Amino acid sequence: MADHGRLAGKTAVITGAASGFGRAMAELFAQEGARVVVADIDGAGAERVARGIGEAAMACTADVTRRADVAAMVRQAETQLGGLDILVNNAGYTHVNQPMLEVAEDEFDRIYAVNVKAIYLAALEAVPVLRRRGGGVIINTASTAGLRPRPGLTWYNGSKGAAITLTKSMAVELAPDKIRVNCLCPVIGETGLLERFMGKPDTPENRAAFVATIPMGRMSKPEDVAQAALFLASDEAAFVTGVALEVDGGRCI
Repeated sequence: MADHGRLAGKTAVITGAASGFGRAMAELFAQEGARVVVADIDGAGAERVARGIGEAAMACTADVTRRADVAAMVRQAETQLGGLDILVNNAGYTHVNQPMLEVAEDEFDRIYAVNVKAIYLAALEAVPVLRRRGGGVIINTASTAGLRPRPGLTWYNGSKGAAITLTKSMAVELAPDKIRVNCLCPVIGETGLLERFMGKPDTPENRAAFVATIPMGRMSKPEDVAQAALFLASDEAAFVTGVALEVDGGRCI
């Protein structure tokens, strides 16, 4: 672990960190001096990422929809890495891009459990710890879908709208505790959920149709989102709270 960097001396818990945006965040945060709990429902994947990072990281198998798992994740940061300063609620789930009435009820429930209830459960476990610490940072991974919803992902869009509203309300309520709460709104990216968002095979032609809606002419990359998260987690953003930061190449304009 680096003893210098923008997150030197900080400890972060990042969910959904076995791949995609979460993995990029875990790797970058560690490079910038943080100790990181790499949490994911895919325990083997979390172990691989933590091993790749080295001694600054520890893996944690956690289902963010289960309070006991979330409690264990926070406890691991406290007892094994010395505390908790930064919580990134990054784990996400979506239904396949399709007409809204075709999404099954159990899938709807799963989306809201992972994308919304997980923020509530994480707050129950992490906020008391951050209060004792004298402050901290919470970052929620939302989506451009919560700001500029399009047909085909209606229930997912709603879950991300909830994440954005929760972020803003939490920011105001927790400001006296010196806990900053912000969210990231990435446009469609090169992650494991790509084909579900597209609702069709990941072919060059299908990608081109999505890229055509992004003024800067490409999808988001995990490093784009990680760099934005790094800024929000760092002391450089000490006066930034309640923000829904678009990382979208102009998509929401």
